[in-house]
Amino acid sequence: MFEKKEKLKVGVIGVGVLGKHHTRLYNENPNAELVGVYDISKSTAKEVAAQYGVEAFDTELALAEKCDALTIAVPATRHYETAMPIIEMKKHLLMEKPLAATVQEARTLVDAANKQGIVFAVGHVERFNAAMDFLQKNSSNTLFIEAHRLAKYPPPRPGQHRRGTEVSVVLDLMIHDLDLVLTMVGSEVEHFDAVGMPVLSKTEDIANVRIKFKNGAVANVTASRISSDPMRKFRVFQTDSYISMDYAKSSGRIVKKSFLGVGTKSVSLCEKNALAAEIADFVDAVRATKATGTRVLPKVPGEAGLRALELASAITEEIQRYNKAYNLYRFKK
Repeated sequence: MFEKKEKLKVGVIGVGVLGKHHTRLYNENPNAELVGVYDISKSTAKEVAAQYGVEAFDTELALAEKCDALTIAVPATRHYETAMPIIEMKKHLLMEKPLAATVQEARTLVDAANKQGIVFAVGHVERFNAAMDFLQKNSSNTLFIEAHRLAKYPPPRPGQHRRGTEVSVVLDLMIHDLDLVLTMVGSEVEHFDAVGMPVLSKTEDIANVRIKFKNGAVANVTASRISSDPMRKFRVFQTDSYISMDYAKSSGRIVKKSFLGVGTKSVSLCEKNALAAEIADFVDAVRATKATGTRVLPKVPGEAGLRALELASAITEEIQRYNKAYNLYRFKK
């Protein structure tokens, strides 16, 4: 039986930009013991391993053999092939978003994880942001949501595609806000209209979608990875209040109606490190599962990642159908 005082043995598969952060935060987590890392780039793996005094493994499975739980932070197109053998080994997983490159792959992963009884978390890190903590507590009577997530074009990587461009910006960036919108609204999608275009990549670099829900709520979501000025804003309009969160400036504002009139309150978003909180939630869920023998779900389980991916994939397909119908890809060289 797993003792509560025991540290969880963890590893990281894929130590690029995001994987390095996972590695650092596992190393800092008091309930985790970093065993090692793996990366397709041997030199990168050795560099990161040396930084933390752990082993750089030759294969993903060799690393998994030594661990209780792992993060997978490889390109989305490799999520399925990387995760399936590890799930079959009954190792607990934190999968970076999107859950997989296709909905079918994601469903298969979720079904396999459920069959094996493992903790299967998906890295929708914005769920752990201080802003979302507040928004979830004040999600009732949400009428309209407006989200903007704009980023600069990813830098080149020798011998590889630019980070995230293997999939549409909808799956790369917008999926964060789609997950938040689905969490806030708590209703099924009735209809959506989407537009988007590839500009610098082979996949869509900018996209916008307007979503109508069966409970009457509406969301307007924009994402771009070709913007000169980054922006991450999330605005929520409710029956008696307006909530505005600016992630880039780590600040927020609440305007609320009361019997005394209209009051305004400022909110600080610097209360915690969202990725550290995500990793702590995963580690705690796995440790509780091992200690009790009963699976404890993480804050963002595989089913939530699948739900966000299903919507993101449907939006991407709609964009591509529209562009092909009007021959808009002719403008893409």
